[in-house]
Amino acid sequence: MDSVFHDLYEKYHQEIYQFIFYMTKNRETAEDLVQEVYIRVMKAYERFEGKSSEKTWLYSIARNVTIDHFRKQKGWKDKIFPNFDWDRQLLKDEEPIPEEVAIKNDEIQDIYQCLNRCTTNQRSVIILRYIQGLSITETSEVLNWSESKVKTTQHRALKAIKKLMEDLSGKEGHRIEEIPLERKRN
Repeated sequence: MDSVFHDLYEKYHQEIYQFIFYMTKNRETAEDLVQEVYIRVMKAYERFEGKSSEKTWLYSIARNVTIDHFRKQKGWKDKIFPNFDWDRQLLKDEEPIPEEVAIKNDEIQDIYQCLNRCTTNQRSVIILRYIQGLSITETSEVLNWSESKVKTTQHRALKAIKKLMEDLSGKEGHRIEEIPLERKRN
């Protein structure tokens, strides 16, 4: 088990950390949650049936650990959405990760701001598909959705981001927060 665990850790640690970091936007929390992921992996590996790849299994555990983290917090529904606001929450670590360096580019910042305006499900799909590089099949396994739901959610997310980017370029000098995106649901 030790060599299997070590192999899983070596292969996927950085990807799992980045996924959790994108969801929580806090390095210490991400590090703690990654540890929790691997504790769950050690406890559950013998029950792993191989119906999915180890990678998607790890992402599923990481997603559940992150959701559990938000649920444990008081008023988790009120806290989960601000955690996706990448503009308001400043990172305190002095060493930038590659994504932080890239975010300095204005266009990339705009894309991240637009991504922030999407629904949580849309954000999850975009992060898994385009930032983490998972396939549609892998993303559907992680989210426990059908492939068609992943494709539909991805399409809607890309459409929403495109509209926001167009609105942003047409409203020079206005902040993203001032541009309404989501319809009010009744």
